[in-house]
Amino acid sequence: MRILFVNQYYWPDLASTGQHLTDLAEHLAAEGHEVRVLCSRGQYLAGGGSTPRREVRGGVAIQRVGPRGFGQRRGILARLTDYALFHGAVGPRVALGGWVDVVVTLTTPPLVGLWGALAQKLGRTKAHVPWFMDLHPEAEFELGLVRRTSALGRMLRAFAALETRSARRAVVLGSYQGARVEARGLPKERLVEIPVWSSKEDVEPCAPKDNPLRAEYGWQGRFVVLYSGNAGLVHRFDELLEAAEILAARAPEVLFAFVGGGPRRAEIEAEAKRRKLPNVEFRGYVPREALRHSLPAGDVHFVSLEPAQTGVAVPGKLYGILAAGRPVLFVGAERCESADAVRDGAAGFTFGPGEGAALAKAILELRADRELRERLGANARRAFLLRYERRVACAMWSGLLAELGGSRTGGPAAAQPLQMPRDRRSRGLEETAAALPGAGGREAGRSRRTPAGSPAAERPR
Repeated sequence: MRILFVNQYYWPDLASTGQHLTDLAEHLAAEGHEVRVLCSRGQYLAGGGSTPRREVRGGVAIQRVGPRGFGQRRGILARLTDYALFHGAVGPRVALGGWVDVVVTLTTPPLVGLWGALAQKLGRTKAHVPWFMDLHPEAEFELGLVRRTSALGRMLRAFAALETRSARRAVVLGSYQGARVEARGLPKERLVEIPVWSSKEDVEPCAPKDNPLRAEYGWQGRFVVLYSGNAGLVHRFDELLEAAEILAARAPEVLFAFVGGGPRRAEIEAEAKRRKLPNVEFRGYVPREALRHSLPAGDVHFVSLEPAQTGVAVPGKLYGILAAGRPVLFVGAERCESADAVRDGAAGFTFGPGEGAALAKAILELRADRELRERLGANARRAFLLRYERRVACAMWSGLLAELGGSRTGGPAAAQPLQMPRDRRSRGLEETAAALPGAGGREAGRSRRTPAGSPAAERPR
């Protein structure tokens, strides 16, 4: 099968969408598909080095188009300019190409799926499959950047419907995101749930004493609460900063570390400085190959999502944390993909907005109870291997493409949501949950601290 992927970012870029696309494209090429990628010459971080316009890597033919661009650090106007230039460069190539059996479009830049939908309508491809990493313009609506009822909002909603409704299949990261895509007018039977992933070889548990990065960073002897990756507009950090303030004097050995970047990084640094927090430090992005030491360098990890962004964004960093075998502290909606994954995997605790004090208390519990940390970490790794490992997710993509090509071989039925069969879950997860602090029927009161392994919230069906 001839497959064309369209996304602004691809190898060697650090952007998460580019990394996952690289994994999938090379997996499909290894299976014998003819795979091409259309991406940008620019990179997520400006100044990332020069890349050729055309090359072949891992059996994938890569074509980079447009100017080098500005990157994500130059502000929203530069980002919009990059988006517009990429749309202009790929539009005619995708809509009028004619070479491809299936066009898969991602969501960077927003609405790039319009060109895949047009190619399908013009008969230039048999199938357009949008792969929704984030939802636009829903993200902008929820952030208050654009009003839904404004002229611009109505126009963006119309474009989103156009890129979605005619799709042969649409890949979403979970059921909450699927409900939002269905609301655009796509029939439910065309939705396919495939989570993003990490690789069991790329990231695996590593004891703190054996981790060279902890020594390099001077983290030996510290209890590290790590936030790794992009600090985006859809994430929240008030609770983490409140916990850092509470523990600054009470537990100075607890370090809150940010490793990465993103549009809110400067704001978080400024707030930590304003609060005079000596227990917070910041470091830049690490290359993908360094994640094998960077992710296990935290004793526990923090993940967050604004509740209004439920189904709009799904933090992909969670799956690397699970791969590293580290407990997760999640702040966000009680019902969302991330909270469900933490609970179902008995891999940590979830909190609601405003529960910074409860978060601080949980950090102290985890610091004091090594056995609990190790149990949650083992659960995290187990859940990762069952559902979020690269081969598991890529096999689902193989099944989807086999169905679109008229064959049912190569994986599970694509139109069915990915579910973890209950009999494949370790009974140990539920037994562990019963022994966790806060389990056994104890009410959490106003704090929505949820012990891992408690029954999952009702999901959209």
